[in-house]
Order: sequence, then C-alpha cells, then structure tokens
Amino acid sequence: MTETCSQIFLALVVAVTVMRLWLTQRQIRHVGKHRHAVPARFANRISLDDHQKAADYTLAKSRLAQIHTLIEAALLLAFTLGGLLDACAHLLQQYLPDGSYLYGLGLFASFGFIGFVVDLPFSLYRTFSVDERFGFNKMTPRLYLTDIAKQTMLAILIGAPLLGVVLWLMAQMAERWWLWVWLFWLGFNLLVMVAYPTVIAPMFNKFTPLADDTLRTRIDALLARCGFRSSGVFVMDGSKRSTQGNAYFTGFGAAKRIVFFDTLLERLQPSEIEAVLAHELGHFKRRHIWKSITLMAVLSLGFLWLLGVLMLAPQFYAALGVSAPGTAMSLILFSLVLPVVLFPLSPLLSAFSRKHEFEADAFAAEQTEASELVMALVKLYRDNASTLTPDALHSLFHDSHPPASIRIARLDALGKTA
Repeated sequence: MTETCSQIFLALVVAVTVMRLWLTQRQIRHVGKHRHAVPARFANRISLDDHQKAADYTLAKSRLAQIHTLIEAALLLAFTLGGLLDACAHLLQQYLPDGSYLYGLGLFASFGFIGFVVDLPFSLYRTFSVDERFGFNKMTPRLYLTDIAKQTMLAILIGAPLLGVVLWLMAQMAERWWLWVWLFWLGFNLLVMVAYPTVIAPMFNKFTPLADDTLRTRIDALLARCGFRSSGVFVMDGSKRSTQGNAYFTGFGAAKRIVFFDTLLERLQPSEIEAVLAHELGHFKRRHIWKSITLMAVLSLGFLWLLGVLMLAPQFYAALGVSAPGTAMSLILFSLVLPVVLFPLSPLLSAFSRKHEFEADAFAAEQTEASELVMALVKLYRDNASTLTPDALHSLFHDSHPPASIRIARLDALGKTA
C-alpha cells in the first residue's frame, strides 16, 4: 500500500512538472511567433520596439521559469522520496527532544533554509541579470541583502511565534485542533491586514503623503463619489527597486490607505491616475476583498480538516519517505503536496480573479472615462514590458488578470456604450 501511494505521488509530480513545462513552452512559441508584429488593437498605441521588448522579456523569464520548474520538482522529490526531510528530522532529534516545540521550529527552519539556498541563484539571476538587462532593476546588492535581513527578522519575530502557537494548538486541542488553528489563522490574517500598512510595509519602503494638490483634489472627489474612506493617499518609493509601476489600496477598516508607486505617478496623466484608482476602488465597492477572504477561509478550513485526517495515517508519512511522523512534519509534507494536487485546478482560481478584474474595470468605466483607463493600462503594459500576445492556455493557468487584448476590448466596448 505504501509503495503504491509513493508511486502515485511520484507519477503526480512528474505529470504536473511535464504539464508546467509544456505550458511554458507553449508561451515561448506563441510569444515568439507574434514578436514581429504589434497586435492590431494596439497598433496605434504600442510601438514595434516596445512590443518586441515585452516579447523578449517574457521569453527570458519563461526560459528561466522552465529551469526553475525542474529544480523545484527535484527539490520536492529530494525532500520527500529522497529522504532529505527525514534526514533533517533525525539530525535534529539528536539535539532536541522529539516532538518539542523547539524541534518543530528547528524542522521548519531547516526546511526553509534549504529552500532559500536553492532558490537564491534564481532570485539573483532574475534581479541582476534579466531585470537588469531590460532596464527594470534598481536594486543594489546592499539593498538586496538588507531586504533578506529584514525578511529573516520578520520570520523570527512573527513567523516563529505564529508557528509555535499553531504547533501548540495541534498538540493540545485533540481531534478538533484544525478548527482552533483555523480560527487563530483567520484572526492573524485580519490583524496583518490592519498592521501591514503602518508597521510592516514601512520597513521596506518609504511612504509619503501625496503632495500634488491638483491630483489630490481629483482623488478626493472620486473617493467622495464612491463613498470610500481611507487613512490617506500615499506615494511609495517603488523606484528604489524597480522602474515598473503599480497602485493598490491596503489595510482594513480605518487603516485603509491608497498607495501609488512613484514610477506610476511619473508616467500617467491625472485623468489616467484617477481611472486606475477607480479600478482599485471597484474591488472595494464590489466586495472583492471580502469575497476573496471568504474563499480563503472556506478552502483553508477544508485543507486543515484534511490534514487532520492525513496526519493520523502512518501511510501518509511512509508514502512520502518519512519515518519520523509528527505535527511539524505533517504541516511541511502537506505544504509540499498541496500545490502539486491543486495545480490542475489553477484555471478555476484564475477565472475567479479575472471576473473580479472585469467587474472592477466596469466600475471604473462608470466613475471615469473608459478611454482613460485604457490609456493608463496601455502605458503600464508598455512600461512594465507585459506581453500583449500571451498563450491563452498558459495565461489561463498562470495569470490572475485577463490578457491585454481581451481586457482592452471590453473597455473599448464599455466606452462606446457610455
């Protein structure tokens, strides 16, 4: 039975890896095939040079992603069937009491450190080679190391206590532990939504109140029309890491704040910035945040219940190459297996997200001119080197936003209707 389960897991990993490689190869072929001509809908909006830059950037990232996919699969099999996790567990048992909280934290730390070391070359290459080559990177080696140090500090100060509480609940709350962990996890996520804008985000970026009075007046009028209250409109120094632009609102309740990348403000006209903000407000007005939180809550409850069943089955550990079962080990194994099992369902989550994007676009078209949002999006596509010709199937699995051509076509139709 154990051997059969191991073979099924191995077959699933191989199948998903082959599928991911095939999807990426489709993307490479499709983008390369359409590299030499700007799509008709963008012919008067995007130059051929910008279109080809976006294509080349996509191809470079896709080729790197193929290598990364293979390394991820190899690491997954090394952790499980290869016995790497089991070896880490036995090594820690020589120094820490088996089943203790320190043992559990040590096992997670070992798992995280190995994953970090394996991923580090890809992160460095993406930042200092691919992004550098296409003119996006503003990150210095010093800033890169500083970010890693800050992330490590957050993992120790927040992640370790959080994990400790989860392990304690799993050990102390009998067979209903998964319900208590779920309630604790929901509460923690809501707390992070409140604390992130004012505590965590400022550790990595500088946020200053929007100083442009004309733009601020325009934004205040939009917020009043939409009935949106926030703690302020801020500009983030995104240019310290990248030339790419974005905008978002973050926080929860009275802590909500609107954030513009400084790179975005440099490139868009006030009317276009207003349209981008109207899109972001559309997510709020259409309750997309709460819908996403609800979906996350339902899925996480189901996954925790499933983990509660699996962690009591010796075959679960044995089939994945582990001879040292336990709460921490079960969490790690589940986190490794779950993405593999769920990958074929990615289009469902993608469809859920795209529906929200279309609804937010429609809301923006009601509050501002649809043509202004179109111009803003085209500039973002151009300046961020986003491909205008993604492979449809690859996009369905990997992109939370609709393809550029479909999104712009809908907005053009909304503009004509208005």
